[in-house]
Amino acid sequence: MALLDVTKSCIDSIKQISEHIKDAILYLDSGCTESFQLIGAFPVLLELGVRAVCSLENMCPLDSVVDWNSNIDPMRKMVVMTSRLLSDAHRYIVRCLIASYGIRHCAIFTSISEIAHSAYTDSPLGPDAFHEYETLLLQDYEELVRKRQTKSRQSEDTGFQKRLTFEDDGWSHLTSSKEDTSTFEASSSGKDFYKEDVGQELVVSVLHFPMILCPLSPRVFVLPSEGSVAEACLSVEHEDSLSPGLPPIGTGSFSDGDDVPPGAILTAHLIYHLASKMDLKMEIFSLGDLSKNVGKLMTDMSSLYDVGRRKRTAGLLLVDRTFDLLTPCCHGDSLVDRMFSSLPRRKRTAFYAHIKGSQSRAKLGSSSVQRSPVEVQIPLAKILSEEDSKLDDSRLQGNIEAFLRGWDAYNSSSEVVDLVYLSNKIYSEKSLSSEIELLSGSFVSTENFRGTPYMEALLDRRMKDGTVLIKKWLQEALRQENLTVNVRSRPGSATKSELQAMIKALAKNQSSLVRNRGIIQFATAALAALDESHSARWDAFISSEKMLHVSAGDTSQSLAAQIGDLINKSCLVGSHDQKTRKMELSSRLLSFKDALLLTVTGYILAGENFPTSGSGGPFSWQEEHFLKEAIVDAIFENPSEAKFKFLHGLPEELEANKNRIKSEESKEASSDPLDIDDFDDDQWGKWGDEDADNNDNREQQYNDMQLKLELQDRVDNLFKFLHKVSGLKRKNIPLRDSAFGSDSHFHGDSYASKGLLYKLLMKVLAKSDVPGLEYHSSTVGRLFKSGFGRFGLGQAKPSLADQNVILIFVIGGINGLEVHEALEALSESGRPDLELILGGTTLLTPADMFDLLLGDSSYI
Repeated sequence: MALLDVTKSCIDSIKQISEHIKDAILYLDSGCTESFQLIGAFPVLLELGVRAVCSLENMCPLDSVVDWNSNIDPMRKMVVMTSRLLSDAHRYIVRCLIASYGIRHCAIFTSISEIAHSAYTDSPLGPDAFHEYETLLLQDYEELVRKRQTKSRQSEDTGFQKRLTFEDDGWSHLTSSKEDTSTFEASSSGKDFYKEDVGQELVVSVLHFPMILCPLSPRVFVLPSEGSVAEACLSVEHEDSLSPGLPPIGTGSFSDGDDVPPGAILTAHLIYHLASKMDLKMEIFSLGDLSKNVGKLMTDMSSLYDVGRRKRTAGLLLVDRTFDLLTPCCHGDSLVDRMFSSLPRRKRTAFYAHIKGSQSRAKLGSSSVQRSPVEVQIPLAKILSEEDSKLDDSRLQGNIEAFLRGWDAYNSSSEVVDLVYLSNKIYSEKSLSSEIELLSGSFVSTENFRGTPYMEALLDRRMKDGTVLIKKWLQEALRQENLTVNVRSRPGSATKSELQAMIKALAKNQSSLVRNRGIIQFATAALAALDESHSARWDAFISSEKMLHVSAGDTSQSLAAQIGDLINKSCLVGSHDQKTRKMELSSRLLSFKDALLLTVTGYILAGENFPTSGSGGPFSWQEEHFLKEAIVDAIFENPSEAKFKFLHGLPEELEANKNRIKSEESKEASSDPLDIDDFDDDQWGKWGDEDADNNDNREQQYNDMQLKLELQDRVDNLFKFLHKVSGLKRKNIPLRDSAFGSDSHFHGDSYASKGLLYKLLMKVLAKSDVPGLEYHSSTVGRLFKSGFGRFGLGQAKPSLADQNVILIFVIGGINGLEVHEALEALSESGRPDLELILGGTTLLTPADMFDLLLGDSSYI
């Protein structure tokens, strides 16, 4: 039986809809674009006959002219693929239809199933969601066509058709500048496509396409960052919630009905249809309150659709991220994590949902999570910066202008001026090579070395081993290209200078660059991780986290003192000499924001090592007071570095107050000192101004005290949140019962330092008991339990260890180190026959965890 491959399943799903996308203009939303970039789907789309691939959110009038002045038939098909709810993508679909003249067939593929549309709270569609949307879309489209026909007849004398603006299609609500609403000439070859559309019917079909995923390797995947599933709320705001992007703290309770977060509903449907596409019948296990809800929803779906279907049996383990917040908060020994933390990400696309009104907007804001895109931008331009490879911007500009004149040749010369102005505008604001990173690469999970995908190999290795492996790949590529590099090399290690020299040698020749683009991109990403500006900061985090772990094994006083020391040193509190500040800053490398993340790490460790009672924290009142004062002083001294959500705009007031004080001090210092001999009789009357000065000083002291009291209130709320984080072990039943602690089978420092997935897999594969792990009965199991069990035909509870395929999905996200540790656990278990697939809501970095816990995506 063939090995499971998530990437291959995604590409096969695209090939299965080849009849729909052949000879069509294809619009992808940002989530689909992110997915297709990672799986390398764009060459496949062109092989299947797609005329053009365009952005749904950033639709351009030029999209529909891709085959004008050609010998092929006019484009009559349009396909939209979206990772969002149909209601959210609706306005973008309508404007693409209106702008794409001559379209007769429109197929819409959404990753959200029909039942999920009807079950989702914010969706206006009912049980027959797809058919309902087909009808609504046709109604809106026909209404807009009628309005245009009426306006066209009324405005023929004024050239309305020639100057048709996008405001009629709602563009004025979606654009951010006047240039975005520029006019568009809708004619070519003497034809008017708009008139051709009159009397023609549009055929619309809506279909389900669940395989819009972001596979990092054949067996590791996350969800598109800008899709509805990843952005949906995983917990509503209450006392056991940390962030809308994380499951609530487990209390053993079970939500039902309206209490189930929308993220749980969409996640359940996505995983169910993913398993169905891969021909897997799941035996479902869950760990955590939200995972139990997802497991129950999936079990209910299985009872409706899986009866009588023959599939390969697999074990599904759903895990709440809140069972282990420590691992993604820390900076582990993983090259993949370092690369994703070092490289810039693609900017999120501006997206406007369908919801209107203040109440709905407030609801949307509380239920939407802004995830970091998985698509990175690899700085290839820095490597390919030789003179002969630089872009000639002026020549490129001339080519664009010639193209615009060519496709608009039927217009008068005066009308071409607008298009030439559009070309010039690109260059007048900023150079094209700097505005659009033409030489930025990105990861493609299908790129491989002799059949082994690069990313899969790197996920299975730590930092040093990963860079050495990349060096070997480069050396082999150089050997195949018959190229030599004069660089000193030591076996068993890889330096930045070595990698850089080999990359430049491979990229010097254009044909070699194309042939070896995969390894060049991954090697360039490794260079970014090895860069001093990133590696030194990451190593400083590792050193600080090690000190916290050591202190956590000692006493609470020692740990509190360590946290306070990190706060003071990172913020340079008490150092008034500017030269000393710069020296300390260069040596410490960590900012106040970094110190706050380390504070969260310290409180998690304190909660695991020091018992607490009631709602209090893990430290004594004196120890915590010391930490509060350190944070208050740090923010008060440097408010510009402390603009965090939990301060609710207070740093702006503190900064304004500090600037005013500096301004007054500078005025006093610049005034000339008074000489006693300069006094005359007219100046004696000014001595009474001392009282006014004293009043001003008292008022200033009062304002400072008020601001400091407000700041202390904000910091008190921060520590209430830290108490909640430190109480995870106390509230989570499996953690409270020491389910993952050392016992006779699992002991030692190596096991204790591992993350949750490693410990969980080791226990599950050893068939050890895991408190809190719940099995959701299959259809057959419920049948025996409800009927035949009374006759002695009861079915034994299955075990995950009995399965040959295990899919682990972490609700809330995973990181690269966890993937490595899970593969390590699989290797140590002695089960070479076991296929392990790992998935998560998103790929987490420590910066993402800060945003979820203390940043804009938190509930603090």
